[in-house]
Amino acid sequence: MAFARGGLRAGREEAPVAGPSFAEMFGAMPVAVMILDPEERVAHANAACELLLNHSERSMVGQTLRDILVPPADDAARRSGHGFAAFDADVKVVRGPRLRVDYLESMIADHPGWRILTLHHAPTARRAHGVERTAGARAAMGAAAMLAHEIKNPLSGIRGAAQLLDPGVEEGSELTRLITTEVDRIAALIDLMQDFTDTRPMKLESTNVYPLLEHAGRLARTGFARDIAIEERFDPSLPPVMVDRDAFLQVLVNLLKNAAEALAQTPEPKITLSTAYRHGMSVSIGPRQSRRPLPIEIVIADNGPGAPEDIADHLFEPFVSGKPEGKGLGLPLVDKLMRDMGGMVQYSREDGVTSFRLLLARAMP
Repeated sequence: MAFARGGLRAGREEAPVAGPSFAEMFGAMPVAVMILDPEERVAHANAACELLLNHSERSMVGQTLRDILVPPADDAARRSGHGFAAFDADVKVVRGPRLRVDYLESMIADHPGWRILTLHHAPTARRAHGVERTAGARAAMGAAAMLAHEIKNPLSGIRGAAQLLDPGVEEGSELTRLITTEVDRIAALIDLMQDFTDTRPMKLESTNVYPLLEHAGRLARTGFARDIAIEERFDPSLPPVMVDRDAFLQVLVNLLKNAAEALAQTPEPKITLSTAYRHGMSVSIGPRQSRRPLPIEIVIADNGPGAPEDIADHLFEPFVSGKPEGKGLGLPLVDKLMRDMGGMVQYSREDGVTSFRLLLARAMP
């Protein structure tokens, strides 16, 4: 397979202007790209690939891929004929360092066996939490759950006393109503904390995700996002997923509401809800753990300003919020629910678009 050397033309036919050749554009691409032949030998590598792997194209051409690096999957998965993707993967370069990259292989149409391999440095804009929870985190969650339970008991007593005082204290009625309102507000916050600390097992079942997406979209359009355009880009062939229906609906509504609030000051606000099936998709769920296949992708994206850069690394940690009135429990709850369903959530900010990407396991037939 060879690249065409003919230049691209711009302008009118009578006054052609020579543009860069395809080979020149391939060489200048800012992403590391490698072309593999049907025997998995390197046919081409661009300059970004040379820089990333610290190998010249001349030294790589003709060698097999495994002579250069160790792919993050077995050959059967990569040679399935559908391409392969592994995000935030640990790749070992032969005679070189380990790299954290997004590893994607795509088949080249009309050229059986030929593939394009791209290697992206795992972007710092993508933040995700793995499935594992440390013993310290579990202990903290248990302590928070116990504290929330104990706080609610005296709160209910304070509220009841304020209600009893209200009819009998003419000048104090405004103060008793204030006590009742503030107690209710604290109780609501504790309810949210209890959701976050709930450790009961999920009721996972094979689920058609589209009725849940439709229901969440309807809630948004008729409520908190009634003035925002919501675009749907759905893959109609998406297979059933393994989720807890109520928990997953809560995740969708939380993220849609989060997007709507982020768009409050944005002209022409827009939310995009999309789905895709990523063949060969796998993710790292923790150190010394095997990669988990999570091919079902659901993305909630918006054209708002995104999270402040100083907290973007901590979005999924409790009590971290970029909103003055925010409690910082919404996204940690989304992260917890996704992990409890065996999936994960990722945040990214690229090209003016904020995205929360949900990755889930396919239901077994």
